[in-house]
Amino acid sequence: MSQIRDPWEKYNRKVHEFNNVIDRAILRPVAKAYIRVVPRPIRTGISNFFRNLSQPITVINALLQGKPDIAANATMRFALNSTFGLGGLLDPASKINIPSEQEDFGQTLGTWGWKQSRYVELPMFGPRTLRDVVGMVVDRPLNPTRHFDPESQTGIGVLQVVDIRTQLLSVDSMREGAADDYLLYRDSWMQRRSFQIFGDDDDDDKGVPAYLLTAPVPMAEMAKPAPTPKKNKKIKPRRGVSRPPAY
Repeated sequence: MSQIRDPWEKYNRKVHEFNNVIDRAILRPVAKAYIRVVPRPIRTGISNFFRNLSQPITVINALLQGKPDIAANATMRFALNSTFGLGGLLDPASKINIPSEQEDFGQTLGTWGWKQSRYVELPMFGPRTLRDVVGMVVDRPLNPTRHFDPESQTGIGVLQVVDIRTQLLSVDSMREGAADDYLLYRDSWMQRRSFQIFGDDDDDDKGVPAYLLTAPVPMAEMAKPAPTPKKNKKIKPRRGVSRPPAY
């Protein structure tokens, strides 16, 4: 991976420590209690539900990236799981082998040429780059929960954070004993994000450890699975789209 641009490291470290305090005091204990109280089939259904909600965002961004096959698969998954899957709680699309991939506007900007971007860690939202902050803002109106009433949005948001943190319990041991938790956290997230956008076509990602490409990394929004590596397909910016500077 190319050199990480972290000019706001002093600020990021303070936010990182704040996020760790919240995680140790609230998120991790709640996630552990959630596992003890809620049966696995119900937890799986909740995870399926949130994964299904991301499909409209994937459809739009796959089209913007010139990936009609991924857009078609996401459309079919959303239609099938939302109807025969009881609103997404079940996943019949996977049973008939419809691939599951996730795309967002941060990935779209990366595909269009915004490869380099400054790292920033946000309170509660965790690691991002400036490019992905822009992507998060653009994707927000595409989330189906925007059509729910405010109380439902709040409840769904809290449940989603708990669901994500529960999935990350298995990787907590990766951070134990780290000489610098911030650097481990930052570098692993940046490597994984680069792989999500450029797959194995980016020469800078050669030699990335397998666990960084497949395992989730702590904090909300980091539980998205890494995409399947693309086979010898070069990603090029679209004609007429200039590459933004590395803001």
